[in-house]
Amino acid sequence: MVTINLAYSAPINPSGASPILSEAQVWNGLKRKVRKAHEFVAPILECEVLSEEDKEVGTKVTRQVTFDKEARGSNDTVVKEVVYEFAPTRVDFYQPDGSKIFNIVSVDQGGNLILTFAFEWWHPQVEAESEEAKQLREKYFKMAKGAVEGTINAIRKFVKQDEL
Repeated sequence: MVTINLAYSAPINPSGASPILSEAQVWNGLKRKVRKAHEFVAPILECEVLSEEDKEVGTKVTRQVTFDKEARGSNDTVVKEVVYEFAPTRVDFYQPDGSKIFNIVSVDQGGNLILTFAFEWWHPQVEAESEEAKQLREKYFKMAKGAVEGTINAIRKFVKQDEL
């Protein structure tokens, strides 16, 4: 069994970015991503919120997500996820196979907003240190980079369109 842990970070407002996004806009974008994942993640075809409830520490959202078969790599294309929102800095996604995804908004030493996605993917059928494990790690790193940068771009697009 192997668990692939990795994270990717990117500046939310790199030099030349327009408009400059505020922490509140980024947070509202992440909340939208929870409810309308298909607008942010290309392999997600559909996202349906099944329930939403406020908890003491944040909001719990249960959703059903339909993935493109190629992206998921299995016949299990419909996944029920439990998501917790911890305003204004973190969203945690829990998948039924035990995998976890964390979206984190932070600030660097210069006060610049940073978006980090951290992943914990479980693969009980894959041997640690195997060639398959290395290939999965490479695949997930590319996916993580695309997810972070794509999310920032989508949030910026929605802000430009006055939808956030």
